[in-house]
Amino acid sequence: MSRSPLPAAPDRESVWDYPRPPRVEATSELIVVTLGGLLVTSTTDAVRVLETSHPPVYYLPLDAFAPGMVEPADGSAVCEYKGVADHVSLRVGDRLLERVGWTYPTPLQGYEVLAGRVALYAGELTCTVDREPVVPQAGGYYGGWITPRVIGPFKGEPGTAGW
Repeated sequence: MSRSPLPAAPDRESVWDYPRPPRVEATSELIVVTLGGLLVTSTTDAVRVLETSHPPVYYLPLDAFAPGMVEPADGSAVCEYKGVADHVSLRVGDRLLERVGWTYPTPLQGYEVLAGRVALYAGELTCTVDREPVVPQAGGYYGGWITPRVIGPFKGEPGTAGW
């Protein structure tokens, strides 16, 4: 797969213009997450992490979820920039989606705004950003959300393991 960036346009962002190390920026976009028609969360108080070759990762405030919906899960991961992330599960109605997201309880310097927020994998969930549908970032490891406003190619797609 070529890693040649697609041309940016006034209404589209190229993920190849995103920085490394990643940048965190506040957004007032309307983020809505549902599962089988049940509301998981809706907020305009998100931040997004922008990193070269990755679609944005949206971090939503924990208090935007119903009490008890976000549960700790086994496992963690380490990001050289953000620190140690703990996995979380979601309890929605009678369903438990295990390890469907993560949070940084004590993020590293420069990423403190991520504390008290959770990022979700879009795979099993229906997610929208300002009413635009989200396509999950390929590969199952990364949690970026692809909307019509971002263009790639994206890390995680077949052939990108060496990027």
